[in-house]
Amino acid sequence: MSSVSWLALREAVPQLAEFGKERLDGKVAYLATVRNDGRPRAHPVTPIIGEAHCFVFVEPDSQKVRDLQDNGYFCLHCAMNDSSGSSGEFQITGIAVLVTDESMREVAEAVSSYRPSGRFLLFELQLLEVLSTSYRGGRPDRKRWIAS
Repeated sequence: MSSVSWLALREAVPQLAEFGKERLDGKVAYLATVRNDGRPRAHPVTPIIGEAHCFVFVEPDSQKVRDLQDNGYFCLHCAMNDSSGSSGEFQITGIAVLVTDESMREVAEAVSSYRPSGRFLLFELQLLEVLSTSYRGGRPDRKRWIAS
């Protein structure tokens, strides 16, 4: 299974992509990474979704940078508004790719709701699997999409 950009999700399941954008874009979310010894680590981040990509800017000295450069695996989960999950949940698993192309960085900065520091590194979060849960009438409605 290979990872894909946000565009593939948007083309395959537009409503799921829109729900994910609403839950993640410009908001605090939690990025889980995998250390070299296999133990997980969680980090607050502010994802940026736009121009068919999902990006995160990160502090170059952050532990998450080492994890992402070592193996790339991540899981990103939106923040929750309350303990009942009334706003819904959205989660991505995939592989983070360091972006070094200056034109791609310009795209990420243009769609960002904040001005990232010029020294921050940029990663594109490429998708392997997407999960969402919304609660209608107290009952969970789950959706899953797997990249092909």
